[in-house]
Amino acid sequence: MKRTGRTLSLGCLLLLLPLLASASGNSLLIPALGSCALNTAAEELPAAVEACERAASEGDLQAQFELGEFFYSGQRVERDLNQALKWFEQASLQGHAQSQYRLGMMFFRGEGVVANAVQAYIVLKMAAVNGSDEAMDSADVIAAQMPREQLEMASKVLGQIFRNYLLELQNADAFSSPFAPLPQQP
Repeated sequence: MKRTGRTLSLGCLLLLLPLLASASGNSLLIPALGSCALNTAAEELPAAVEACERAASEGDLQAQFELGEFFYSGQRVERDLNQALKWFEQASLQGHAQSQYRLGMMFFRGEGVVANAVQAYIVLKMAAVNGSDEAMDSADVIAAQMPREQLEMASKVLGQIFRNYLLELQNADAFSSPFAPLPQQP
């Protein structure tokens, strides 16, 4: 971790200390920082999952990611890769980098899906564009293992995705894109 990252992490920890101290004197009680309260007591877990699923179904990006993590980890419930895949996919479609990273790794490892290096590479590259450094590293590792034909296919798909994105930006009325053609001079 770079020096600034350590400083930032330390700063965040220092901000958390007062919250921990005010948690009824119980220093083991850590407040929920996410969208869902899935770290609740066992008897409250079904209601918490239901509330989180409702929020996720309404498009809450963080709730979708948290449900994906919840079902993927299998720590509080039996591991359910189909549910994890469902929620990671939904958050991924909205550009959630960490969900895209998890989804890409599931494709690569064949967790809940048939292993597919091309699909894994594409999703990981998208996660990297959205800010995931670990996705960039993983995509590079996968690319080194892929046959040239698969890498070329994946690169073509990514190229098309980015071309479509740039066209969408150019055609957006409410958004002045830096990629839009220059106005014609009279």
